[in-house]
Amino acid sequence: MRYDLIAGLSVAGLLLPEAVAYSSIAGLAPQYGLFAAIIGLLVYAAAGRSRYAIVSPTSSSAAILAASAASIAFDTPQAHREALAIGAVLLAGSFFVIAGALRLGRLSSFISRPVLRGFAFGLAITIVVRQLPNVLGLAGVSGNPFVVLGALARRYHDWNMASLAIGAAALFALLVLRRFPFLPGAFIVLVAGVVLAFGIDLPAHGVRLVGAIDMIPSWPGLPDLSWREWTRLAEVAAPLFLIIYAESWGSMRSLALRHGDSLDANRELLALGAANLLSGLVRGMPVGAGFSASSACEAGGARTRLAGFVAALAMILLVANAGPYIARLPQPVLASVVVVALLHALDPTPLLRLWRIDRDQYVAFAAALGVMIFGVVDGMLLAVALSIVAILQRMATPKVVVLGRLGNSHDFIEATDAGVDIDPRIEILRPTEPLFFANADLVFVDIVARARANRAAEAVILSLEETSSLDSTTLDGLIECDAELTALGRRLFLARVKQAVVDTLATAGAHDLAQRAAQNFSVSDAWKAARTAIGAPRA
Repeated sequence: MRYDLIAGLSVAGLLLPEAVAYSSIAGLAPQYGLFAAIIGLLVYAAAGRSRYAIVSPTSSSAAILAASAASIAFDTPQAHREALAIGAVLLAGSFFVIAGALRLGRLSSFISRPVLRGFAFGLAITIVVRQLPNVLGLAGVSGNPFVVLGALARRYHDWNMASLAIGAAALFALLVLRRFPFLPGAFIVLVAGVVLAFGIDLPAHGVRLVGAIDMIPSWPGLPDLSWREWTRLAEVAAPLFLIIYAESWGSMRSLALRHGDSLDANRELLALGAANLLSGLVRGMPVGAGFSASSACEAGGARTRLAGFVAALAMILLVANAGPYIARLPQPVLASVVVVALLHALDPTPLLRLWRIDRDQYVAFAAALGVMIFGVVDGMLLAVALSIVAILQRMATPKVVVLGRLGNSHDFIEATDAGVDIDPRIEILRPTEPLFFANADLVFVDIVARARANRAAEAVILSLEETSSLDSTTLDGLIECDAELTALGRRLFLARVKQAVVDTLATAGAHDLAQRAAQNFSVSDAWKAARTAIGAPRA
């Protein structure tokens, strides 16, 4: 219990400044993030199963929330934009509960890791750049990062040097305090900013403050929105739900694997759904298990979910007494807290690794660029669409590799390796992707062309280990390929054929082909059958 108490207090010191900072990202007053953090901690401590997960507002969910509300209404009063944001939170929570009830715990698999990495990198750049006007004391600057940077360059003569100095000092202090992980750096810097605001009349020097906030919780209820607004919010709440779940499940699972814990993805869906629904009902932001806060809980020595409950109680005490002080918080200090909180997401190492292994780097780059140019929601949808296109393109254009016998063994591997024996009379081929309607004709044309080009070939072995079933296009193509090879004087042998493929061939009336497929369980079996059929090589 002592460890949970220490971890909970440490997490509360981290969450208070983060909740305030993420509220500013979402374009909401600080109380929205603070109430959400308290509700998320309490609900997950009661319903969740991860002993390290800290369910609270996150930077990605805050940015998507802001984009969701902005995509529905551009020129509406702030109160209505807040109602739209709360509606998105409630719908995202509903999606969590529905997914958990339907046991769709593997939904996060629909967003690939390269997409998430690119999304996180582009989102971090977007959020950091959008904090620069707060540091420089400029108003009326918005848009994507390129637009914001252009506006800042054009308005360099309007930069407020006092605001810039305070922001730079806060940033420097935060970076120094990061070297001492046992200290709540963000909390210390916020306190220092508030003390500075009480000692100096910062507004007189053009430095903006957070301003008065309402710390009285609202009575639970639904926002006043039209049916059309609810239906449009459902479209943008879906990406919010997916991103929160992908981020949360990734954090929970990585920490659970590190400590040998077990988690039920469907149970976590329901817990996250309950946390977001209750957060929305009390006018809070969306919540999820962010990796930084959850890692801080682990580092603090938490043993059970009691740490989250302690953090919630500490947050309640802080919020009940911090209202007047948070109102005196300088905006450049808050912007610096946001920037430092996102430094981990600005690390390009995961993206550089994709370039090094030459896999999925373009999808990750498109996700990052899409978020920065088109916005959070549209950029995310674009990246997911591109990843699906990339998969289809790879599956539709498979390679057909040549296999050879490894020495005198029963193993047949790609003929590019050393020590592989190739009998020119027997072509042994294997498609690298499952055969289906989009690639079957290309593969069979390639097989026939190879057989025609090899004048010494008398038999062709086709290994179908990657193909688990045949659609009608692939079935017809295989039968036609067999007929063409027969016309060329080459006999076709099939290897590594699944039973479903054999059954489909038999049902279609290709009994001879089905029988050949059923006889050879391995490439070695097919090779022996081919050698028997064509005889020993001539001297």
